[in-house]
Amino acid sequence: MYSKKVMEHFTKPKYFGKINNPDIVGRAGNPRCGDLLTLYLKIDKKTGEITGIKFETLGCAAAIAASDMICELAKGKTMEQALNITFQDVSSELGTLPPLKIHCAQLVTEALRDAINKFNSK
Repeated sequence: MYSKKVMEHFTKPKYFGKINNPDIVGRAGNPRCGDLLTLYLKIDKKTGEITGIKFETLGCAAAIAASDMICELAKGKTMEQALNITFQDVSSELGTLPPLKIHCAQLVTEALRDAINKFNSK
């Protein structure tokens, strides 16, 4: 059902955890399936680059894998570049999510956008 890459990111996530004193926190949730995601970001104030990113996710294997992947894709990018990451990018990098799990890739991009929008409105 899941690709090998999904299972790797689910069983051994590199970015799981919380950043103490993050610059911004993004959140997203899907009430239909119960997935909840919190992203913690550290931002270089001069360059706008995401220098640190971690997540805490309550959800299925696909939600956890997608959370880890959005962190991998966003780290080192400017916030402007990170805004261009799509749910298709997340799904493709994971080796394609099953159709019933695409919403997990959408959820993680929503959380990233939430964080960036909050930071930009400060």
